[in-house]
Amino acid sequence: MSVSRRGFIKLLGAGTACLGLSKLGLDLGPTQAYAAGLKTEGSKESISICPFCSCGCNTLVHVKDGKIINIEGDPDYPISAGGLCAKGAALRSLHVSPNRITKPKYRAPGSSKWVEKDWDWMLEKIARKIKDQRDKDFTTKNADGVEVNRLETVFSLGSSQMSNEECAVAHHSLRSLGIVHMDHQARV
Repeated sequence: MSVSRRGFIKLLGAGTACLGLSKLGLDLGPTQAYAAGLKTEGSKESISICPFCSCGCNTLVHVKDGKIINIEGDPDYPISAGGLCAKGAALRSLHVSPNRITKPKYRAPGSSKWVEKDWDWMLEKIARKIKDQRDKDFTTKNADGVEVNRLETVFSLGSSQMSNEECAVAHHSLRSLGIVHMDHQARV
């Protein structure tokens, strides 16, 4: 969003005027409530749950014409009282962002360009790389002869957009391969 200098000064003046009016005893609450309702007017409201941490905060999802138009915290939810963390507040963009990548992209070693690939090719490539590395570096016993069955030369970094359940599945899958070095951004 680009705002000209003149536009910025107008916005600043309007904001200052509103602040001044609120200090004179005028109650802007009803006006703010009316304005907030305009963005979701005519939509169907459903209660959902934010998937990003163990709090499981309720969210109000507003759908109009089959599309999500708004997601916000549920003020009746006792844990967060309608507040959402940064990931919860960005939940709508997970579903409707025009920048969301929906197909796998691959950049060959030494290349500067990303190439769109199909899922079968990408999954085969990933599986082959992990299998080759596991065959090369899998450790069955440590220096003391204790059985360890681990692969220390592969690291997995998950996404902050993974739900708790997705993180659990990823964790178990990686452990089954012997991978011990992993992390994901489940914290805010």
